[in-house]
Amino acid sequence: MPLLFQNRELGRFRSTTELFHKYPDLQEHAKAFRSKPPVDVDPKSLLYVQQREFAATTPADKCVSVFGSEDATTCHLVVLRHTGSGAVCLAHCDDFRIWSQIARILKAVKSLSNVCNEGRFELHVVGGFDDDTKTSQKISLDILAAFQRQEEDIHLETCCITEMNDVVKEGIHRPIIYGIGVNVKTGEVFPASFSYKGPAEDLRSARILTGGEMADIYDSSRGLVKIGPCHWTPDRSIESWLTQSDDIVLKNLSTSPMAEPPHFVQHMKSTIQFLLSHPNSESLFPGGQPQLYHRTESGTWERLVQS
Repeated sequence: MPLLFQNRELGRFRSTTELFHKYPDLQEHAKAFRSKPPVDVDPKSLLYVQQREFAATTPADKCVSVFGSEDATTCHLVVLRHTGSGAVCLAHCDDFRIWSQIARILKAVKSLSNVCNEGRFELHVVGGFDDDTKTSQKISLDILAAFQRQEEDIHLETCCITEMNDVVKEGIHRPIIYGIGVNVKTGEVFPASFSYKGPAEDLRSARILTGGEMADIYDSSRGLVKIGPCHWTPDRSIESWLTQSDDIVLKNLSTSPMAEPPHFVQHMKSTIQFLLSHPNSESLFPGGQPQLYHRTESGTWERLVQS
């Protein structure tokens, strides 16, 4: 079935420029969205979603009020919600197997909406910018094309992508919005920033850096964050990155070196140090079981000790 905007089927388009030219209201919606000031989200209500991860829940969730994700440059942040059940999913998508990623996002929302006959699927896509390699453009088009090929009608509500999320500062193209949040109770989607990106931030980043696929990180039925098990092999060669200059790390480990947030290099070096400290991933997952985290009464995520 088609991807819809204002209850009309989106026709074919070969670029995001053509898309926004054909649908000026879509462009105006993007301008309105990017003009909103970012919300600094309280960690006590948050489940943070890293790159190549997704999480889904319903408004009945007592552990999470906001899904959020940040640090998207060429990556795109995708929110899919069913208006009848209120089930919502946030995903942080890169260019790795996009069609598979989108299928899993839709499946997650459908599985939480299967007792609801009313409502529709609504889509919000934010991310990318006018980068030199046109990586953002490719991801934008692939995500929209993947949703167009799904069986369900999907209504595009927010499309703040690529050139509509671009600003030039000191002659350099950068994203306007790096992060978003979604209120899982109301479905509101908003620009956001995050002081906390856990739990298990380094472990989750290590999974991405070593080639992990898109992962579902949340068991909403139990209110548990679940990480892994992840698999990597010892690699001492990565140690050399710890002594390299910021410029070299940016140039070689980022898809958009000039547009990364200020903490990118420190984040990468912290992840590399974690991999060096844990060369054998199996030791992090006794019995081959995932790490589980539950919300404490104080609002923090704490690892659940499994017997």
